[in-house]
Amino acid sequence: MTEIQPQLTNTKEPVCVTGANGFIGSWIVKTLLERGYTTIHASIFPGSDPSHILSLPRAGLAAVVVHEANLLDADAVSKAIEGCAGGGVFHVASPCTLEDPVDPQKELVEPAVQGTLNVLAAAKKFNVRRVVLTSSVSAMLPNPSWPIDKVFDETSWTDLDYCISRKAWYAVSKTLAEKAAWEFAEKNKLDIVAINPVTCLGQLLQPNLNASCAVLQQLLQGSKNTQENYWLGAVHVKDVAEAQVRLFETPDASGRYLCTNGSYQFGDFAQRVSKLFPEFPIHRFEGETQPGLVACEDAAKRLINLGVVFTPVEDAVRDTVGSLKEKGFLGQQD
Repeated sequence: MTEIQPQLTNTKEPVCVTGANGFIGSWIVKTLLERGYTTIHASIFPGSDPSHILSLPRAGLAAVVVHEANLLDADAVSKAIEGCAGGGVFHVASPCTLEDPVDPQKELVEPAVQGTLNVLAAAKKFNVRRVVLTSSVSAMLPNPSWPIDKVFDETSWTDLDYCISRKAWYAVSKTLAEKAAWEFAEKNKLDIVAINPVTCLGQLLQPNLNASCAVLQQLLQGSKNTQENYWLGAVHVKDVAEAQVRLFETPDASGRYLCTNGSYQFGDFAQRVSKLFPEFPIHRFEGETQPGLVACEDAAKRLINLGVVFTPVEDAVRDTVGSLKEKGFLGQQD
């Protein structure tokens, strides 16, 4: 366990962030520090590197306590959350691989579902006030039965049979994990809210390439993947982090919150990226990449109503490309 000793009087509730050194988790820690949180328990996968979150601005003014905890290790999860009585848990950690899993049940489904239940059980045990669950748009779609002329919203759930038949195991894992969370919350009277981000873009605080930014990386490198079943739009990761903290701090927040800067076709996104970065071999998609998807600028109206202001997608793309270049994930391309 690594700790930076605080130099300020704690004025905010203690919180725990699982997956704290990942793409979204790192931004949540950054946002919490900027908002004056001074006791942050950072739960990370054993053996992974927390140095980039410990070196964030204001980290030296807070107690940032790093806990190594495998989500399937209930005791380790409990130790990470134990100090958060009356505060909150941001449950972000969930396995997501860029490669096809060899054993999807063991690699994706079990850690997502049982890991979530372990986090919620610890939150209940230690009287955490609220859990903000990072779900995913992958728990909302693909949903082939969704009316073709209706804008996607929080009432949509991914069709598990459809995903299993197509071996879309990440979507299966996120859907089962969120459903398990709602069932646990209802049975145990635990206050949770869920946020369902779409493809997250922005500056990579962590050293490794995450799956959502890899979607843009591969597009820049000429990929012809239409993201047919998994695309609804894009969102800046800083907006996702801001929305999570806002959901934690808003007493009457409840239910699910789609987090996206609008709904639109992946082909439209590719065209926008091509205009910003014409030097890259970006594929030009013909026709609809997401058949029947209804475009909507305020698809995340629940978050907009809470005051979240979304960053323009073009800015999110620029920030991501700059970061991918800086970290060497775009090869020799200038």
